[in-house]
Amino acid sequence: MSAERLSAFVHGHVQGVGFRWSTRSRALELGLVGYAANLADGRVHVVAEGPREDLDALLGFLHGPDTPGRVDTVVERFEQARGDLRGFVER
Repeated sequence: MSAERLSAFVHGHVQGVGFRWSTRSRALELGLVGYAANLADGRVHVVAEGPREDLDALLGFLHGPDTPGRVDTVVERFEQARGDLRGFVER
């Protein structure tokens, strides 16, 4: 099974509410590598690599009701994994 890369921009009230921590926790449970980073405009950028089914599960979490704060929309893109990520960190 080949790895893919998910890049997701999460819009809403997602900074200062534990959003990156909970995203990291869920990503680690799924065995994904990547990061969740606050952006200056209030969004969180989530980048993760792994099997598509695990990326879809993380994306479901980002869209779902169990995230801290309030998610208004998620803009996501999938591409081929680059293999340049280790662990899953908050930036």
